[in-house]
Amino acid sequence: MDQKLNKYKEELRQLEELGNLRALKMISENNYKINLSSNDYLGVSKKNIPRPKGNSFGSGSSRLLTGNFKEYELLETELENLYGRPSLFFNSGYHANIGILAALAGKDDLIVSDKLNHASIIDGIRLSSAEQIRFKHADYDHLIHILTSKRKDYNRVFIVSESVFSMDGDEADLLQLIEIKKRFDCFLYIDEAHALGVRGIKGLGLSEEKNCLNEIDLLIGTFGKAMNSIGAYVICDAILKQYLINKMRSLIFTTALPPIVISWNYIMLRTIVKMKMEREHLQLISEQLREGLLNAGIDTMGSSNIIPVLVGDSQKCVNLAEYLQKKGFLVFPIRPPAVPKDSARLRISVCADMDWEDLNELPELIKNFCNEN
Repeated sequence: MDQKLNKYKEELRQLEELGNLRALKMISENNYKINLSSNDYLGVSKKNIPRPKGNSFGSGSSRLLTGNFKEYELLETELENLYGRPSLFFNSGYHANIGILAALAGKDDLIVSDKLNHASIIDGIRLSSAEQIRFKHADYDHLIHILTSKRKDYNRVFIVSESVFSMDGDEADLLQLIEIKKRFDCFLYIDEAHALGVRGIKGLGLSEEKNCLNEIDLLIGTFGKAMNSIGAYVICDAILKQYLINKMRSLIFTTALPPIVISWNYIMLRTIVKMKMEREHLQLISEQLREGLLNAGIDTMGSSNIIPVLVGDSQKCVNLAEYLQKKGFLVFPIRPPAVPKDSARLRISVCADMDWEDLNELPELIKNFCNEN
């Protein structure tokens, strides 16, 4: 067993000795006569309210009380079949990112985070009691420099990065990150929010595409992007899963998502793995648009279906967005603090239901506006 897991295993053993070890239990309406653990204060779940057949619009409480329905078990089993490792489901990507690191990283630990990681990751790091250092975006020499000088001073170290970055549309070098985490004996935490569904043969993300699913200690996926729903999950070691169930506040102290949402997630998960043609089409038209922008002299970057148009000045970015909206393109300005100062941009999100004919005039429109303003 990985020695880094020993402390978590020992703490779980102590919880069991004290009778404080939690586990997720299956709950059905036949298990009880009167539910004294629900937050359904007005009893609306028992009212004759029209609803989709076989599913409830409410869960009543957290997953650790009466909110852990059979739909959760089906979804997590499906995830485990796809990834080959245990999974744990959360209400949202935000719940996942603010809770996992806060639960796992203690005062004797260090979190080293890519400077452009999502706000939810930043919030999760702040909620932990660990020390934190940010490394320059995708600068792995800087990461190595930090670990070379700091690793010996800490018990556990967590390297944290997105796989595809939400505002720049570029990719982390997962294989290099794995090499670094092994070299310095760290945990590797990767958020696949913007790669899930659109990368990999089955759409499992950049980690599937790079054939390194099993090398990432904490792999985060979300249903809130390509799968058009809500919720998130972590793929991790069984010990870490059990530890999170017992320690993760954003799992323990929140009402569970209703079964109808979990059923929809199950359907979507089984659907996206079959959408290889859509993924290929998305990659093609994304490349066409990025090339079109570059040929028009428009400043852009990245390698995904997230295509930033770098403007710089915030007001000019607002004006460009309004101009394009009048031309029929619904796009919005992204300004500080969502992005660094003087780097306002349009964030173009290409989708698989688009064709090149829908997009081909966009580079010229942006070029004309920039030339006139």
